[in-house]
Amino acid sequence: MLFSQDLIRSLGTAVDLVNTPLTTVADLAALVERRKVASPDEVTGADLDAVRGSRDELHRVFTTPDQAVERLNKLLGATKVTLRLSEHDGLPLHLHHSAEQAPVAEQLTADCGLALAQLFVHGEQTRLRTCAAEGCSRVFVDASRNRCRVYCDSRTCGNRMHAAAHRARRRR
Repeated sequence: MLFSQDLIRSLGTAVDLVNTPLTTVADLAALVERRKVASPDEVTGADLDAVRGSRDELHRVFTTPDQAVERLNKLLGATKVTLRLSEHDGLPLHLHHSAEQAPVAEQLTADCGLALAQLFVHGEQTRLRTCAAEGCSRVFVDASRNRCRVYCDSRTCGNRMHAAAHRARRRR
């Protein structure tokens, strides 16, 4: 499957949303800013509560693949998404979705839900993974060609696990 720039961005938003502990409105506002989500001027406590619910469902899409389609349909059914063809930033014609006038929770749900749904439509749901490092429960999307990525970040979790395996071999 060829990953478009918009799909990569949206999948990154989904991963960031699921992996980010959202304990305060400031945490959500930082996520909205970091991921450049079109949002109202001010993120509220109600937005935070709604995003937490969507985030929990998105996390379950990564961790319970047998129920993922049902969960995605439920999430997408709760949004008011507008689909259109678009060419922007030098990218070829592609399907674009928007929910610009919707609350931030609906925008995030639509963006992340549609990106994850595209993986399922193309039979690529096995790319949704949980980090294999001991003690790490972060999720990621394996966009590698050979689909062999097992750590959320090779520089942290991957390096830590490889160093531990090396030390164990040297002790023998």
